[in-house]
Amino acid sequence: MKFTMVHTNINVMDIEKSLTFYEKALGMKVEKRKKAEDGSFELVFISDGTSSNNMELTWLRDKETPYELGDNESHIAFATDDFDAAYKLHNDMGCICFENKPMGLYFIEDPDGYWLEILPANR
Repeated sequence: MKFTMVHTNINVMDIEKSLTFYEKALGMKVEKRKKAEDGSFELVFISDGTSSNNMELTWLRDKETPYELGDNESHIAFATDDFDAAYKLHNDMGCICFENKPMGLYFIEDPDGYWLEILPANR
């Protein structure tokens, strides 16, 4: 038996704000969208354009308070072919929330508080 990872899901408070962040910070693009007929939710699948694993952003109309993310020990990692340029972009955006220089990585925080690990591709 074999399994293939298809997508990772996170819930967001403002779908358009999140899409803007993920496009600017990580170059992610919308692959498909699904809106509930009654407007109660929207699913947006975004992709880096190179891997088959998508990220699903879920917006729920009736969610009024921010999501509880715990201690941010769970995260999604992204590798980049130009670590220095990525660092500059994220520093300019003001979204770097933690750096581990000895390990050669850092984390950025999305609009909902999710931490995303940034690694050099050759690590």
